[in-house]
Amino acid sequence: MIDRRSLLVRCAMGTGLLAMPGMVFAQAATERRFVFVIQRGAADGLGTVMPVADPGFANARRSLAVEGGTKLDGLFTLHPSLAETAKMYASKEALFVHAVASPYRDRSHFDGQNVLETGGMSAYQLRDGWLNRLLSLLPKAEAEAIAVSPTVPVALRGNAAVASYAPSALPQASDDLIARVSSLYASDTQLHPLWEQAVATRAATSDLTVGSGKNAQATGMLASRLLTGLGSARIAMIESGGWDTHAGQKGRLAAQLNGLDALLSALKTGLGSAWSNTLVLVATEFGRTVAVNGTGGTDHGTGSAAMLLGGAVAGGRVVADWPGLSASALYEARDLNPTLSLDSLIASALAQHYKLDPARIMKMLFPESAAQRFDGRLIRA
Repeated sequence: MIDRRSLLVRCAMGTGLLAMPGMVFAQAATERRFVFVIQRGAADGLGTVMPVADPGFANARRSLAVEGGTKLDGLFTLHPSLAETAKMYASKEALFVHAVASPYRDRSHFDGQNVLETGGMSAYQLRDGWLNRLLSLLPKAEAEAIAVSPTVPVALRGNAAVASYAPSALPQASDDLIARVSSLYASDTQLHPLWEQAVATRAATSDLTVGSGKNAQATGMLASRLLTGLGSARIAMIESGGWDTHAGQKGRLAAQLNGLDALLSALKTGLGSAWSNTLVLVATEFGRTVAVNGTGGTDHGTGSAAMLLGGAVAGGRVVADWPGLSASALYEARDLNPTLSLDSLIASALAQHYKLDPARIMKMLFPESAAQRFDGRLIRA
């Protein structure tokens, strides 16, 4: 039996349409989209979604105290740099999960990021990434993924083929070389815009503070274009760096969050109507210490905060089994104690988003995890 799609393809072959340059025949596209924004460097969840009503927070973070912000509930206030994200929360398009962590309990960036991206219980236990394994569970039309990154990140590596936007040689080039090539392309009307976009992607994926947030905004718009249109990807991963705030955290974190806010806002604007069927996950490899160090920063910690955003999210809430910040409640007497599983959060959100069996997706994405599925609705019915 020949279905309508087969008939159209055969007719196209018969008339030579497939040989026409620039013509693309896309599979039936899903409206669901998923974006993973990784915060490399261990973002401070306590400084992002601030537990201002916890006495331990004020006592430990006096020198990092910020004015303003959006009150989320009786315990938490959102950092004032996340103004656009706060609007998403108000419209129930953002949900924050606190005191959450992957299974990793040490403090190496490389090992922590490997556990976060592979979905293993320990570093380098698995060779492929959970986001690549997700693709095997989706219909072919939904399993197109791209990394807004110079190279394909570990989370997207595996059997399924994926693409990355920027040329892999770009980040290794010196700033002087980048400037020289930019000058060379300045008068070329075709190459100059492409080069400038690549440079913006390079900057934004390494540090969200570069260009006063303009590069972060450009990356959000770029990702939205890659996720819309015929034949486009439906899954994307965006890398962001600069979250390792050992010194001068107050100003540094504010700038980082301002960049993240610009990226998320641009992504929403660029997706347009597709935003209503989009899930965005923002997560980091681990959190930071509760106490401030001697250089006005915080050191590597454990529990942190994750974000779910998008029109598909059942938002307007902070989800937390809050352990408290008293001395006796801290993990190893220094860190926010993680009480919720990041693995479980990711698997449960994706299961609801794609209407997949929760047990099956948990086993595929996080095969060694003993965590139970996340209770409660994360995605709109």
